[in-house]
Amino acid sequence: MKLRPFELVLIIIFLGLALLSLVVISTYKPKPKGDGLPAIGALTIWGTLPEGGMTKTFAELKEIDDAYKSVTYRYISSEDFQLELIKALADGKGPDLVLISQERLVELRSKIKPVSYDSFPQRDIRSRYLDGAQIFALSDGLYAYPIAVDPLVLYWNRDILAADGFLEPPVTWEALVNDYLPTLIRRNPDRSIDRSVVAMGEYKNIKNAFGIISTLLLQAGMVGVSEEDTRYKIKINQMQSGPGEPLKTAADFYTRFSKPSNTLYSWNRSFSEDRAQFLGEKLALYFGYGSEGQDIERLNPNLSFDIAEVPQGQTATVRRTYGRFYGLAALKTSDNLAGASILLTSLGSSENMKRISDKYGLVPALRSLVSEGSNETYGRVTYKSASVAYGWLSPNESAVRESFETLVQDLNENRRDTPSAVSDTLKRLELEYNN
Repeated sequence: MKLRPFELVLIIIFLGLALLSLVVISTYKPKPKGDGLPAIGALTIWGTLPEGGMTKTFAELKEIDDAYKSVTYRYISSEDFQLELIKALADGKGPDLVLISQERLVELRSKIKPVSYDSFPQRDIRSRYLDGAQIFALSDGLYAYPIAVDPLVLYWNRDILAADGFLEPPVTWEALVNDYLPTLIRRNPDRSIDRSVVAMGEYKNIKNAFGIISTLLLQAGMVGVSEEDTRYKIKINQMQSGPGEPLKTAADFYTRFSKPSNTLYSWNRSFSEDRAQFLGEKLALYFGYGSEGQDIERLNPNLSFDIAEVPQGQTATVRRTYGRFYGLAALKTSDNLAGASILLTSLGSSENMKRISDKYGLVPALRSLVSEGSNETYGRVTYKSASVAYGWLSPNESAVRESFETLVQDLNENRRDTPSAVSDTLKRLELEYNN
């Protein structure tokens, strides 16, 4: 039978479609289901990390596994977090989980459901996480799955240092005070500061004053705060070994930079916040957290800066810096503790830990990931700093900052001598822990 041209074209089209269907069927692979999570139901997470990173994380996870479809994240500023949570819990509308740093652990401890060491042995925690991340492991259980750490680092203006012959930032405090500061400082004849080298000595206009003082305490060898059976012992003015008073040493060194009569005078309360000064190229060195690098780059694309580890003591045998450790914890009041437990395990996996950390410029809290290092612009330094980063169990974020601010002001305004100011600070903190 002779086919007309129109019929021949139709047959060829149908044969082509049939062959295409066979190819599609033979090569089709269902969408991967990731870690194959069981249904976890609706879960809400509140956290002090900005919303963008977590929203992107869950958008990616929902593409991999439908189990995440009812998980939501809400950002609340660190200053408002405690009050917002208390109000929500009182109304029965609180979150199922919280993503917080160790700076809020003590004040939220009574609301968190810890993970028993029967199900997550302490030996496994020590083997799995960075030493500093083990701050979430208290006497009666693991209070948060460590996710990431944000270590304090040193940002330095390459142009300012290079103009005076410095091609690298100071590695030791001795080099900073003996070599860098005298060379880089710009003072007017009346001793007023035209260009500052480093922002230390005040509190209100130093963005990370708490982290800087905590770094000095850690480097001075403080014990920190010990805990047993929900009771806390303040030992921030006690040495881990040998004689010495870390808080007294740290406070004395820190405030030298704001006293006009001192050769280290480099900062005073008349300046705007130190990060703004650094962005405006009026400050040579800035102590900030590793996650700030991306923001600094975005806020001033023309700024020639780099990142380094914080200085250490010239005779120090161990390196130390302060770090904010972020952990994910389930609340006792959750209506879906089973789902919260599954989510804790899932987000605490190496893959998801890395996924979250990368979005915020943080370092994952997992030893194996940190040992792999990073080739990111700021990652190489932050990963090195994370391995020597530690925190301490502060009783209340705002109260501790107020105590440290009062300590600094008392010394700067000569209202107290150093021993008396330190003693008053320890008493104020003691009251906060026992409230």
